[in-house]
Amino acid sequence: MGYAIDLSGRRALVTGGGQGIGRAIAHTLAEAGAAVVVNDIDGGRADTVVAEIDAAGGKASALPFDVTRWEDVEEAINGDGVIDVLVNNAGNAGVESFGTLCHFAESDPQEWSRYFAVNLFGTMHCTRAALPGMIAAGGGGRIVTIVSESARYGDKCLAPYAAAKAGAAGFCRSVAREVGRFGITVNCVSLGTMDSPITAGAPFDGSGYVIRRRGRPEEVGGLVTYLASPQAEWITGQTYAINGGYTFSQ
Repeated sequence: MGYAIDLSGRRALVTGGGQGIGRAIAHTLAEAGAAVVVNDIDGGRADTVVAEIDAAGGKASALPFDVTRWEDVEEAINGDGVIDVLVNNAGNAGVESFGTLCHFAESDPQEWSRYFAVNLFGTMHCTRAALPGMIAAGGGGRIVTIVSESARYGDKCLAPYAAAKAGAAGFCRSVAREVGRFGITVNCVSLGTMDSPITAGAPFDGSGYVIRRRGRPEEVGGLVTYLASPQAEWITGQTYAINGGYTFSQ
């Protein structure tokens, strides 16, 4: 006997799915049988992941757009058909790195908006665009948002990013209360330091982590796929940490 998650007949949109954690989530959802819509601001990256999934026998399509632009998000999602599962994964600083990290008292207020544009407003844009279709479909929709332990723990030199991620988590809890009556669940997955294109080559000594390594993208894919499944229909408004013991919850 074996245990399997079956997402056959479900369409799942993964934002920022062209690399790193988003790529792993897209692959895992496809392995579970979902038809995966791979979003990325870079259409070439999205096409590459689609080709990988197709080659492995899965179903996927590319849908490039910028999550920070409401008009683009609305047009893309509304024109692509009903989304059963939305994974708000696009994040970081809207660029390929966090830029210069500094204490908040030394930060430039002109730089704060880029963190909110992707991590908070990007999540709000995609959720707003996907929800009407989920409601009209009669329930069973799933929204999973990737947030950060920087928000839950309060890492120094990341205050604007932490604020945006904490805002996304609070937003998801509020929406969960609104849409639960439709059978739609809304949850978050909070990440510690992960292997990703941004952290590649950066030093990491494991300090503060019980399991002294970075997280692996496929570990995120497994939890997201479970939360997207029918087995998780009584779980909503929650934040689950994948963090190697960086923080503990009671």
